Amino acid sequence: METITGTAAGVPFTALPPAGGADGPAPLIVTWHMLDAPRTDAAFAAALPMSRVPAWRVHLGMPMCGARMVDGRVDAVLELIREDPLLAYLAPFLRQAAEEFPAALAALRDQLPVDDEPVGVLGGSLGGAVALEVLTAGRIPLKAVALVNPAVRMRSAVELIEAAFGQAYPWTAESRETADELDFVARVAGGVPAQPPLLLVSGELDHPAFRADAAALVGALRERYAHPDDVELTNVPGLPHPLAEEPGLEPAPQLPAAKAVDEILTRWFLRQLTAT
Repeated sequence: METITGTAAGVPFTALPPAGGADGPAPLIVTWHMLDAPRTDAAFAAALPMSRVPAWRVHLGMPMCGARMVDGRVDAVLELIREDPLLAYLAPFLRQAAEEFPAALAALRDQLPVDDEPVGVLGGSLGGAVALEVLTAGRIPLKAVALVNPAVRMRSAVELIEAAFGQAYPWTAESRETADELDFVARVAGGVPAQPPLLLVSGELDHPAFRADAAALVGALRERYAHPDDVELTNVPGLPHPLAEEPGLEPAPQLPAAKAVDEILTRWFLRQLTAT
C-alpha cells in the first residue's frame, strides 16, 4: 500500500501504512512536524518514516504550513512572527493544532483502517509542544508520547526569535500570562491526567535553552509519574535542532542525524506497541 494524502476535518495529512501490511485495523501514531525544517507533513514523513513500525503513521500538517500555506509561500508566517512572535505565531499555531486534533482523529478513524485503541503521538519542536498540550489536556487516550527537540517553554522559543530577528520582544501582561500557560514544565508539575510512556529525544547540538528545558521536563515528569522509568531521555550526538535541510518543504533524502532519530523512535514505538 502506498502513501496516502488527504484531509481529516480540514487538516492535511500524509499517512504511511503499517509495516508488513495489516490483517484488519492497525494501531495509529499521529505526528506534528516542526516549524523548522522539515516544516510540512510530507517532509516530516520523509525525515522520520519509522518504516518498520506496524502501525499507521499519520503526519498532520500544522496551521499555515504545507497545503495550508498562503499562496504556497512562508511570507505570511514571517509576517506573523514580526507582528508578535508569541501571541500571533507560537501560541495560536500550538493551540489551533491541539484544538483541531480530536475532530481530525475522528475523521482519520473513519478514513483509515485503524483500531480504536489509545493512539501514539509524536511531535518535533513546536509540534512537540502540541503533543504536550494533548498530553496535559487529557482529552484523548494516549498509548505513548514521543518528543524530538521539543519546544517545552514558549519563553525559550521567544528568546530564539529575538536573537534571530535582532529585536527585543516587548513583553506585556497578556504575553507573560500566555507564556506561563505554555510552560509545560510547570504544567506537568501540577499533575498529568494520564501517564503514558514518554520518550524525549534531545539533540546534543540543539539550542542550549531547549536542551535545558527538555531535561527539566523529564525531571518534572519523573516526579509525577507513578513509574518514573516510563519517562526516558535520549541524547543524540551530532543532532542539531532541524531534522532536514532548508527549505524543508518537500520530502527529501533522510539526513544521517534524522536516520539516527528515526531508528530510536522505531525501536521505542515497537516496544510500546507490544507492551501489555
